[in-house]
Amino acid sequence: MTQVNSYHDPVLLQESVDGLAIDPAGTYVDVTFGGGGHSREILSRLGPEGRLFAFDQDQDALNNAIDDERFILIHENFGYMKRFLRFYGVQKVDGILADLGVSSHQFNEADRGFSTRFDGRLDMRMNQEQDLDASKVLNTYSEEELNRIFKEFGELRIAPKLARIIVQERQDASIETIAQLKELCDPLVPARIEHKFLAQVFQAIRIEVNNEMKVLHDFLIQAGQLLPKGGRLSVISYHSLEDRPVKRFMRNGLFEGEPEKDVFGRVEVPFKKVGKLITPSQEELKKNNRSRSAKLRIAEKIMD
Repeated sequence: MTQVNSYHDPVLLQESVDGLAIDPAGTYVDVTFGGGGHSREILSRLGPEGRLFAFDQDQDALNNAIDDERFILIHENFGYMKRFLRFYGVQKVDGILADLGVSSHQFNEADRGFSTRFDGRLDMRMNQEQDLDASKVLNTYSEEELNRIFKEFGELRIAPKLARIIVQERQDASIETIAQLKELCDPLVPARIEHKFLAQVFQAIRIEVNNEMKVLHDFLIQAGQLLPKGGRLSVISYHSLEDRPVKRFMRNGLFEGEPEKDVFGRVEVPFKKVGKLITPSQEELKKNNRSRSAKLRIAEKIMD
């Protein structure tokens, strides 16, 4: 059985939960349960009337469920947050926390296929019950589709070349393992930037497999609908593709463009940001290397 200590130390734990301005009798949601670190901290600040709902689609995370009558763990993708909260009669919540990205547990399990450090099957599914995995992306997507995901989700300048090589290579043998993908990528970049390049390749494939950008957009829209005036949204992101939509949504409730002005030139926006961008302290960086790219943004709902 997977134990909590196989998961990462919660990133920006105090800061992200502080950002929720917890009401002891309130209702809260942790949409990225994982090892349960953030959830435990939220529960420690709730009174007997408080409630916490958590989401995680990864089967392994269910082993970390908290035995507390105030707590419910929902084994679903948080892109469906609003729908599943309705099952429990929840129409509004006081605060929502999201710690985006991949857990250390997922990176450290070789057979999950998330990490370049191991060999194993190319999987990368956060929900191990879904059909699409990394191998299917590499072996069935057209050259045009592969180019799109490497350019859009990996921000790779040589996306067209990489897509072309993958399509050529798979004609001889399907690409099934991490070692095969790394060998295929090896001639494309100098050794000094190999690690960064592979990280971008893996990020692009993982985002596609898990539909991460659509899920993030859907989640943010639903957060705006679930939070009442005064409700808080606390989001930790790890790369610019995640951080940009979070920043824009908290600023004006949109992912692109600008909000319309009324006849007086005024703009109504649903949120106001709380404080400045928060990044890990030097002390946290020393203790937890995973936190190095973390960015925490907090917003408060200012209109119903």
